[in-house]
Amino acid sequence: MKPARVFLLTALAMIAFAANSLLCRAALRWTTIDAASFTSIRIFSGAIALWFILRFRFNLAGNWLSAFALFAYAAAFSFAYISLSAATGALLLFAAVQATMITFGLTKGESMRVVQWFGFVLALGGLIFLLSPGLSAPPIGGSILMLGAGVAWGVYSLRGKFSGDPTNATAGNFLRAVPMTALLSMALLSRAHVDLAGIGYAIASGAITSGLGYVIWYAALPHLKATTAATVQLSAPVLAALGGILFLGETMTLRFVICAIAVLGGIALVVLERR
Repeated sequence: MKPARVFLLTALAMIAFAANSLLCRAALRWTTIDAASFTSIRIFSGAIALWFILRFRFNLAGNWLSAFALFAYAAAFSFAYISLSAATGALLLFAAVQATMITFGLTKGESMRVVQWFGFVLALGGLIFLLSPGLSAPPIGGSILMLGAGVAWGVYSLRGKFSGDPTNATAGNFLRAVPMTALLSMALLSRAHVDLAGIGYAIASGAITSGLGYVIWYAALPHLKATTAATVQLSAPVLAALGGILFLGETMTLRFVICAIAVLGGIALVVLERR
């Protein structure tokens, strides 16, 4: 594949991942749709889109444990964005995903150099500073939910590393997650509310920025060096922060900027040295 096309696919994938945060936050802020309904429509739309991309294939891969991790991520993600800004949510999500994968590597016997440990402590310190009490601290409930979403997505990513056809496996996991989100919506039926705008945001999140976004990323991934693939994902929280300013009217606090530099810089030190 030509470098220009790889660059374009990678850029589109990162924009899609950042857009997930913007769409969810916009839906829960500007429309009346509830978080459970948003999650259900997002997962269902993603399953339909992936099935269509795979030309209605019936022998889908995936498994129920990965599907549950996907469901846990999507549900916690939606409920967290009731109170978090797009930028803060994206940063917490990314940090939790990377921390989960780094911790898994350590439990499997991987070692880290001094520079990596410094990066890990720097990123952890940035998170602690972000969540420490203060006027500009994000709501603790939403923060815990988003960190949980990051752990779930980290588990999903680790399990997906060994799937032969990632697009097929993702489609199968989305399909398996549909009844889980349906049960969540039924359990919270008394609080359910939808409108056309909210449904539109959820469909866009599921079919385009999730389903199609993953397909684009998997198309670019084999042509990227491991270091490049790891570091390029640092752009997703930054893009989400910029999108929040441009499209959602969010403001950046000095505290967030300092924490973002510490978290993203610390993770960059870990992944660059590890690769």
